[in-house]
Amino acid sequence: PSCFGYPLSIFFIVVNEFCERFSYYGMRAVLTLYFKYFLGWEDNLSTVIYHTFLALCYLTPILGALIADSWLGKFKTIVCLSVVYTIGQAVTAVSSINDLTDHNQDGSPDNLTVHIALSMTGLVLIALGTGGIKPCVSAFGGDQFEDDQEKQRTRFFSIFYLSINAGSLLSTIITPILRAQQCGIHSKQQCYPLAFGVPAALMAVALVVFIVGSGMYKKVKPQGNTMIQVSKCIGFAIKNRFRHRSKEFPKREHWLDWASEKYDKRLIAQIKMVLKVLFLYIPLPMFWAVFDQQGSRWTLQATTMDGNFGSIQIQPDQMQTVNPILIIIMVPVVDAAVYPLIRKCRINFTPLRKMTVGMFLASLAFVAAALLQVQIDKTLPVFPAGSQSQIKIINLGVDDATVQFGSQLEDVTVRPMEWTGYMTFEHSQLQSLNITSGGKNTTKVFDFPEGNRHTLEVKNTETVLVAEWLFDNVTSKPEEGNNLIRFINNLPDTIYVTMGHTSFGALMPLSASNYTLFQGGRKDTITATRDSVICSTTSEAFGFGSAYTIVINECTAETLDVEYSQDIPPNTVHMAWQIPQYFILTCAEVVFSVTGLEFSYSQAPSNMKAVLQAGWLLTVAIGNIIVLIVAGASKLSEQWAEYILFAALLLAVCIIFAIMAYFYTYIDPNEIEAQLDEEEKKQVKKDEDVNEKRAEADSKL
Repeated sequence: PSCFGYPLSIFFIVVNEFCERFSYYGMRAVLTLYFKYFLGWEDNLSTVIYHTFLALCYLTPILGALIADSWLGKFKTIVCLSVVYTIGQAVTAVSSINDLTDHNQDGSPDNLTVHIALSMTGLVLIALGTGGIKPCVSAFGGDQFEDDQEKQRTRFFSIFYLSINAGSLLSTIITPILRAQQCGIHSKQQCYPLAFGVPAALMAVALVVFIVGSGMYKKVKPQGNTMIQVSKCIGFAIKNRFRHRSKEFPKREHWLDWASEKYDKRLIAQIKMVLKVLFLYIPLPMFWAVFDQQGSRWTLQATTMDGNFGSIQIQPDQMQTVNPILIIIMVPVVDAAVYPLIRKCRINFTPLRKMTVGMFLASLAFVAAALLQVQIDKTLPVFPAGSQSQIKIINLGVDDATVQFGSQLEDVTVRPMEWTGYMTFEHSQLQSLNITSGGKNTTKVFDFPEGNRHTLEVKNTETVLVAEWLFDNVTSKPEEGNNLIRFINNLPDTIYVTMGHTSFGALMPLSASNYTLFQGGRKDTITATRDSVICSTTSEAFGFGSAYTIVINECTAETLDVEYSQDIPPNTVHMAWQIPQYFILTCAEVVFSVTGLEFSYSQAPSNMKAVLQAGWLLTVAIGNIIVLIVAGASKLSEQWAEYILFAALLLAVCIIFAIMAYFYTYIDPNEIEAQLDEEEKKQVKKDEDVNEKRAEADSKL
């Protein structure tokens, strides 16, 4: 059955691909943050595991192609591995359920090992599934067309690529929104089970849709895998060459010609063409090493930025959507406008030149990321090093307060209802502090462990000078754009404080609550109850990633008077500043990725496409392995320096690739095939002539 001149079966294949890509990219979008915030891994480990997973996803297609071509056929391979894939997605979703091991119901899992084991099992199954079906689905779609439907087949591959981008775009927008929801049985937190569960459900839908179309598919029987044949031929040539390594054997034109004893001339000629292209692939992994860090390092970079776009609040993992959005816009623009313009300028923009430009642009994108990182680092607060302590003084009284730190250090005077920033001291210099205010005097001993922040609250009351230490217990910026809030009661009575739906409990006079996490970008109602009088006010907006101490000064029936003391400034660099680096990287992808496969196919015979696709995917896998090695081995403490390192490595590789491309001669596989056909015909004719002559001689005898 057909529809608009297309086989009806391909509609099932396109829908299946859309759901599968939605499932894969949706899960992948929240993966780095799941590692960091749910499993509690630090940045480097999260990056390493993320790229290990990606490398696996790009290594398994070779396995999928072998199973499909040599054993099960494409249809059965897609069905079997999709089942594995769906189970993997479900296991990953289960691994992120907090309440699974949260027996004491405190909101954090009690047995992280269970969660890690489950999520790693799930990810291995997903890598097997997604990788295994990757080479089969597009080829299976191509199989549905007859030989005379070349135009429709080309159009199908365009629609297919569009469905991949549509799936990835929608899921990268939707799953971070699901992740940011609050859910849980005993305690509410980020909803990872929903963010992983929806992709799992879509994978199940993809499987069902694919099976429903079963009766309409044209199923081609497995015809043996070219890759195995190619490997055997290369192996035999090397073995044979090694056997005949002594001087007495004449040299052959190409080392592959040593396989001519066992393999036919045509196969050897085809493998030579493939090896020529694969040789050019050697520098390509470095491009993917840079490109795939959008989902790891760049997402982590976005967590330290301000995602407030007016009425919309952008999640850090949603910034990845910039890439598919730009791809959908850029591919047609580049094809319809940019390339024709370059041709008009009489510039010969060959495929290999396009790829060189792509590598250069990707390197540039990482320079942009490094410049942005430098700006972000400027806004980050300085926390005490191991041998230091930091002290902040808040004066809650109506008189000036002077604090003497010791004979070698300067005195600090704080005006009424004002405070200092955090002052850094060498821990060894601090023994005791002498405080004077309104003619009264007191001494406070400093005997805390080093490497922490402390707040000293001072208040001169009518009878006594009060000085109290508050241990701040915060040595890093709040993650994910959340804010930390605590309250100080500057009233003579005990009060009960709530903010939003969070209760801070009873606060005695001049005591402080602990810091509590609040979602970023919100304004909340602060309510205080004093002797059954309830007073409230709306808080100011705290931005993202800040910490505040809120001092309650007055509570009457009408008003609640509060002062805000900023302990950690909010994120000030806007997430929109990531768009330039995404734009440059997407331009790189358009000229590199799209051109790369097109070029490969144009330089090798049609029956070798599988080998080239395997080679291409292998470059992506190796690229991710490079990230593991660099992230693991580089001892760079600064993130911007790591970006520069990657940019420099890619630039060096780009120069090598440009030199390799300069010496490459383009070929036409069809022409070579035609020559081989011609030679074969001549050989057949020759054999026939010889046979005829032999027959004549025999008859004479």
